[in-house]
Amino acid sequence: MTSPTLAEAAWAQAFGDLSVDDGLALREGTAWRHFPAPDPARHAGLLSIADLDAFLATDAARAPRLSMADGSRKGSAAVPPEDYLRDDGRADLPNLFRRFDAGATLVVSQFHEMHPALQRFCRGLEQVFLHAVQANIYLTPPGAQGFRVHYDTHDVLVLQVTGEKKWRLWDHQPFPQPTRRTPWPGNIQPEGEPTHLTLRPGDSLYVPRGVMHDAAAQDGDAPSLHVTVGLLEPSFAAVLRLAVDLLEGSDPALRAAFPTWRLAEGPGALAALAQPLAARLAEPAALERTALALLDRLAEDRPPLLSRGLFVAAPAPGAPLRIAAGALHALVPDAAGGASLRWAGDPIALDGTQAGWVERLAEGASPAELGEGAAEFCARLLRLGLLEAARPD
Repeated sequence: MTSPTLAEAAWAQAFGDLSVDDGLALREGTAWRHFPAPDPARHAGLLSIADLDAFLATDAARAPRLSMADGSRKGSAAVPPEDYLRDDGRADLPNLFRRFDAGATLVVSQFHEMHPALQRFCRGLEQVFLHAVQANIYLTPPGAQGFRVHYDTHDVLVLQVTGEKKWRLWDHQPFPQPTRRTPWPGNIQPEGEPTHLTLRPGDSLYVPRGVMHDAAAQDGDAPSLHVTVGLLEPSFAAVLRLAVDLLEGSDPALRAAFPTWRLAEGPGALAALAQPLAARLAEPAALERTALALLDRLAEDRPPLLSRGLFVAAPAPGAPLRIAAGALHALVPDAAGGASLRWAGDPIALDGTQAGWVERLAEGASPAELGEGAAEFCARLLRLGLLEAARPD
């Protein structure tokens, strides 16, 4: 049996036996969904309270990665930083423990940047969704609540690791499709009756942006530990802004002065001016350029997770190789029959034969199987960290 790829393993971890097609349809909708766990230890390999204890003992435990929230506070639920941080931003552990014991939730942001299991999990989802994925950690004392009723400005996937947490979710969205540019406007109250559910160890919960919700740990002796996986998809507005920025340098029409003196002529005149420019954004060349920019930005902004370190060990002669499991890459065909290999480094121009080799290397192949000239090509990709030894199934 073929071992799962990084993307397949991350998908199964997040969504269980939900098909990718059904999962993508879920992402395009506005409904939340609960995925009960077949195994309470399902997410135990991603994180533990011991991992957080080890993190707190390091110099990395500091602002802005470290924060606390307490829903029982008057006003904002955010605990003032001076209550648990030193003047230089490092964790003040005696006071942090005191606040935690009193009911404050510990929040560790972007923990995937320093925790390999979460890093690989996020990378697997990035390979499926082709946008950035992050992991924030929430450890809530028994019977306590961190944040009050709110919505998020990106889709999230909640993975309950240990303990239990009671959730309330409202189907009505008072402020649909919010983004970071449209933050919480204040004084929003949920409408209708919420759905109540309890997340237990191993459960997952998908919550689209804009869905009002809150959560509180169960009473008892056990704290609640969960991972909130942020699915950082761009909005249509963000992609359009990117497209305009890319086209401005090459299209004189977009650099032309806007005739503000025609504002008095009414919306009809302005529509006539804008229509040709809108058509340019929809041209295949403009769309392709924007798509490539999105792929390049993803590879450049995320940790590369290449297969090599400072020293590169040569593989055994004839050993099968494959594209590094954690490397974000895209093979983009060109008009000449070749392709451009996009990754964290500079794009690599490939001829048709080399492009075919990369496709075969995605599944695993030895240089000898690929044919003449492949050994030198594979050695080059090995030095770049884009290839690794293919493990036996």
